[in-house]
Amino acid sequence: MSVYAIAKWVHVACVVLSVTGFSLRYVLSVRASPLQRHAVARIAPHVNDTILLAAAITMLLSAGINPIGVPWLLAKIVGLLGYIALGMVALRFGRSSGVRTAAFCAALLCFGYVVSVAITKNPLGLLVWLGG
Repeated sequence: MSVYAIAKWVHVACVVLSVTGFSLRYVLSVRASPLQRHAVARIAPHVNDTILLAAAITMLLSAGINPIGVPWLLAKIVGLLGYIALGMVALRFGRSSGVRTAAFCAALLCFGYVVSVAITKNPLGLLVWLGG
């Protein structure tokens, strides 16, 4: 198995863990659960996201790709930044439950967009299929 294939497998696994962990942390925050302050809940997302980023960089380097020069990869990066910003509002900085819920839903939409761009290799994501 190639380095690229291994990195892609690790990347996809970390993506699944990342969105699952984000959703779980949101539910814990809504319920004001003391589990949200547990060391695993605070540290594991950072470890997973570091591995996720390392796998992405490994794929780029092994394929010799500059992400800024590839429109769909640039779109993924922009979508990722939106996901991160909205996730921060959903988990930390939202002043009301309504704002946090809206940010959580919007973050999941950003996540879906990033995944659809990854699948289609097109900045329009799944919308490309509507164009025929």
